[in-house]
Amino acid sequence: MPASTRRVSASWLRGIRFSWFSLVMLGLVVIGVLVVAPTLHLYVDQQHEIGRLEKNNADTAAKVADLKKQAADWSDPEYIKAQARGRLLFVMPGETSYLVIDDRAPTPQKNQAPVSRDIQATKSDWLGALASSFLTAGTTGATADQLSK
Repeated sequence: MPASTRRVSASWLRGIRFSWFSLVMLGLVVIGVLVVAPTLHLYVDQQHEIGRLEKNNADTAAKVADLKKQAADWSDPEYIKAQARGRLLFVMPGETSYLVIDDRAPTPQKNQAPVSRDIQATKSDWLGALASSFLTAGTTGATADQLSK
């Protein structure tokens, strides 16, 4: 570094003067930041916790409302009859119940050849098929005028 550059930087550094007032104020700002930062962090954490608990309360309230609806449904005799018919296959006196059972033999599974680990050649020209698909798209089907009629 040249001597002139060192002199400029040194003279600039010597030109900075701190008074006692500025040092006291800087100290107060640093102490303020050290005191406020943990408190602010605690406040943000508590706000997140409050939001989580409010969501939990809303979910619980929705579950309670659902359970009250289910309790009201089960106090209705028609709902109980419908559940007994659907779930337990109950019938009313005088009714005949028919249960259809599939007695056919299960279809045999096709014997699948073992999978080969050898690399196989492509049996079709996929690039040509793709190109012809682009070229013939829209020419073989009905046009928009024919569909609107």
